[in-house]
Formats: sequence, structure tokens, C-alpha cells
Amino acid sequence: MNDDRVKEHMEVIGADGVHVGTVDRVENGRIKLTKADSGEGHHKGHHHFVELGLVADVEGQKVRLSANAAVAVTLEEEQSGKPV
Repeated sequence: MNDDRVKEHMEVIGADGVHVGTVDRVENGRIKLTKADSGEGHHKGHHHFVELGLVADVEGQKVRLSANAAVAVTLEEEQSGKPV
């Protein structure tokens, strides 16, 4: 996936159309999601990352992943680089 198509504030959705997050920026081959989409509990309040390799397509203002949202969130990495 060429990261120049992924822009700040785009919605990231799973293959099933379910919201995964919002793009903060692309950093080191990964999409950095906004803190507002960081989840609950110990996941809340810091950035999560999605590998660009999971991007299936960019459709208008949406980044569609190749995995359903429920699967995609298990593949996210926290800011520390650890899987969620």
C-alpha cells in the first residue's frame, strides 16, 4: 500500500464497514490512530497503530482494511510497539 493516499482525519474501517479509528498520521509504515479511538480501560489515552499492509483500499475519505473490524483491533499495536 502506498501511504500517500492515507491522509489525516480519514476514517479507518474494517472490511465489514465497522469503524476502527481515525487517522492521526502515517508513521514508519503504520497508520497512527487518534487517541480518541484508543478504546477503554488500559488501552485508553494513547495512540494505536495499524500496519499499512492491512489496508485493502482507500475509498473517498475512508481507509478500508482487509480484515473485519473485530479482527483488525486485535492486530493493532499500542504506542509502545506491543500488540493490543
